[in-house]
Amino acid sequence: MCLALAVACSIEASTLSQQAQNTSTDKKSPVYPRGLKLVLSDGTYQMVREYERKGERVRYYSMERGAWEELPASMVDWNATAKTEGEMQKESAALVEKVHKQEEVRNMENVTDIDASLRVGEGMFLPSGEGMFLVEGKSIRILDQVGAATKTDGKRVVAQILSPVQMVPGKQTVIIQGSHSVVRLKTNQPEFYLREPPMDPETTSSIQRSRRASESGPDVELVKAKVGKNKRELESITTLFGETVKEKVEQISIQRWEIAPNVYRFTLSQALPPGEYALAEVLEGGLNMYVWDFGVDEAAGKAGK
Repeated sequence: MCLALAVACSIEASTLSQQAQNTSTDKKSPVYPRGLKLVLSDGTYQMVREYERKGERVRYYSMERGAWEELPASMVDWNATAKTEGEMQKESAALVEKVHKQEEVRNMENVTDIDASLRVGEGMFLPSGEGMFLVEGKSIRILDQVGAATKTDGKRVVAQILSPVQMVPGKQTVIIQGSHSVVRLKTNQPEFYLREPPMDPETTSSIQRSRRASESGPDVELVKAKVGKNKRELESITTLFGETVKEKVEQISIQRWEIAPNVYRFTLSQALPPGEYALAEVLEGGLNMYVWDFGVDEAAGKAGK
């Protein structure tokens, strides 16, 4: 009886050992669309799409015959097959990296198409085309430029002519006709986006400029206008002997970021109090006489809270 028990225990131990070995050798490979060499012990190989080792059998999908087949696991050179798999995975990773880099280059070349899909505000997309865009939450409007003008104080000009020594200072003001802008804001904390054309002297832009633009990106100022009778005063300049001695302008601080080539975002450092405003680009020699104007009412301030 003891002998029978010992034999039974031995058989059970052998069976458990075999099961453990089978479990440790069980393997299911990834799918290789371009095929993998399942290397055999005699030096030949089967080109397979994938394989599954289960115990002493190997089931594989033959690329040559387009069907599932089986063979004993002992016929496979597993070390050589593992080496081939490692090389295949490295080649696949290198190919993915190459395609990724090519895609990045293609995206950079087509950046004019990409910036038309920029998300702004509350999930909206920036419209295509050049110009200054006003963004308020889910609302996007394009601002039209209005022409400003320089007005010289006539009395001072007469005094300068009559004075034997040119000691009478001159005064000029930059004004916009009309006491109120047609564009009224819905909130007192908007954002602005400016899309400019590429730097090309042969390209005609819809953005109007009274002077030559800078090559270092747009220098835009937000100016609060002084409202007068049927006019808005943006800037007051006092000159003496042809030189500027005093410049009076009420600016609101804004920050600029270039978010894509030739696309700029402008944000406010503070909520805007009610009043009349203009976004003016600083060009070589002074302000652009074509500005983007808008107004903020009391209701906009309450909506922004």
